Amino acid sequence: MSKTYLITGGTGLVGTRLTELLLEEGNEVKYLSRSAGKMNGSECFQRDIVRQTLDEKALDGVDAIIHLAGAGVADKAWSAERKKEILQSRTKSTQLLKTTLEQKDHKIKSFISASAIGYYGWDTGGVWIKEGSRFGDDFLATVTKAWEEEVDQVATLGLRTVKLRIGIVFSEKGGALYEIAKPIKLGVGAPLGRGDQYMSWIHIDDLCRMFMRAVKCHCVEGIYNAVGPNPETNKAITKAAARALNKAAFLPNVPGFVLKVILGKRAAMVLGGSRVSCEKIQATNFTFQFPELKQALADLLGK
Repeated sequence: MSKTYLITGGTGLVGTRLTELLLEEGNEVKYLSRSAGKMNGSECFQRDIVRQTLDEKALDGVDAIIHLAGAGVADKAWSAERKKEILQSRTKSTQLLKTTLEQKDHKIKSFISASAIGYYGWDTGGVWIKEGSRFGDDFLATVTKAWEEEVDQVATLGLRTVKLRIGIVFSEKGGALYEIAKPIKLGVGAPLGRGDQYMSWIHIDDLCRMFMRAVKCHCVEGIYNAVGPNPETNKAITKAAARALNKAAFLPNVPGFVLKVILGKRAAMVLGGSRVSCEKIQATNFTFQFPELKQALADLLGK
């Protein structure tokens, strides 16, 4: 039976692919966006997180909300204003949804929210990180914790809530793998910093299928790490990407101090790493289409 889903952040990398897969199944998809109109074949309803208003018609007929909204953490330098935007784009958008759900009649039963493995901190080394691991004390950990706390407020309304802590999303259309592949194609690819930092990656289609399972299966509730089963080091991923692109070996590692000059405080995101477990989502009988790095890169870079 087809369902109607309301997606926030639906025009981003993950939201666009998720929309495609949901529509292929015959579902209807609506978007909450900063402006009304049409995007990716879906109707956009306006919301304003500053004024805390949204077009309540967006909730009509909706079975579940998939909450992906949030300003990109790597897009711009982290000025004080940008940090505020990164935080509030997540917390205030969640607050707006919670307030609207409290005040309006609706038939929504499930609220599926993005989160991030940044919850655990910049660099947790080679130890396996699970959902019960402690949160970090850096900027992104603080943002993610505040975001999840707002989602917990939605749960007080009696909705089944799921928080997917997303890892490094691999896609041919943007994100980390796209940026890794660009210099490799030019013959100047190189590992970053030490190169031994773990990257807990996931193929975009597996991530979207995880969201789809979360929205459909009532056995899925609470927090799950949305990562693949085989994290690899930055060096291993760079080498594997070069092989997938039929490119030669690379230059020496890019020193950490160079990345700090270029990226400022954002350099911590690539110089640190985490080895994150997906055992909990696998225990719900979720299976990965792309569990191995080699097959994921062949699928994505082959395009």
